[in-house]
Amino acid sequence: MHFRDIVERDGRTISFEFFPPRTEGGWEMLFGALKDLEPLAPSFVSVTYGAGGSTRDRTHQLVERLRRETSLDAIPHLTCVGHSSAEIEAILERYAAAGVSNILALRGDFPPGMTPSGREADAFRHAIGLVEFIRGFVDRHRGAHPDPRGFGIGVAGFPEGHPETPNQLRQMDHLKAKVDAGADWVCTQLFFDNAMFYDWRDRCRLAGIALPLLAGVMPVTSIAGLHRMAELAGGTRVPATLLRAIGRCGDDPDAVARVGIHWATEQCRDLLDNGVEGIHFYTLNRSDATMGIYRALGARSSAALRT
Repeated sequence: MHFRDIVERDGRTISFEFFPPRTEGGWEMLFGALKDLEPLAPSFVSVTYGAGGSTRDRTHQLVERLRRETSLDAIPHLTCVGHSSAEIEAILERYAAAGVSNILALRGDFPPGMTPSGREADAFRHAIGLVEFIRGFVDRHRGAHPDPRGFGIGVAGFPEGHPETPNQLRQMDHLKAKVDAGADWVCTQLFFDNAMFYDWRDRCRLAGIALPLLAGVMPVTSIAGLHRMAELAGGTRVPATLLRAIGRCGDDPDAVARVGIHWATEQCRDLLDNGVEGIHFYTLNRSDATMGIYRALGARSSAALRT
């Protein structure tokens, strides 16, 4: 279902993110989690794409398995790092043939050893070029996509700033350019401080960005996981209050997970109370934290979070 139709149906979107497993055991763990999460009836789920296309085939495999074996509407990530336009065209053709309705268009992370100066072969250096290319798919392939509008297109937003663009005025210009190029929604990087999201949301509206803004939430489940989040997310700020609460847990991993779930639950409660247009849960292919948040919010399904 095209993203615009998802919004018309659901109003507020509730979604989950997964990554393609590397091992058979990882596939089993993921599909075990899906048995818990599928009954929550999210608006859609997204599937990540490794740095430089390193999980390209596994991303395709997971998206197609989700379409065949579950009721979940899967949206693949697609990045431009390490890809020619011919490669991206072939990926879009495959997704169109499979009935995929939406794409999350990202610049993507650099694989190990690559620097910005080593991207001479890349067709697009920034996500805006990828958005324009995806938007032009229908014109290049009349009738190839089942929806005459072509793919719905999502792009990334960074409430706390992008580490490569410290000038936040310029960063907002970049986001507005992606929106003007044809994006249908914006999904944010994870954050722990809702005040940062609200300020960013206000700045988006002042810039004329009227699309749905989906808030990315990832509960802390371990101290090691917290450090990985900080590393992967770049400039994500961990509030002192959260660090203090985790510090009180000592060496008790269950206590850390309880604190993380409580914090994320309060984030979600506050976001819902303040009119967020969507919440995107970074699940890390597990169900326990997301299920814990739903239980704490008194929600048996995503429908309860849309009201």
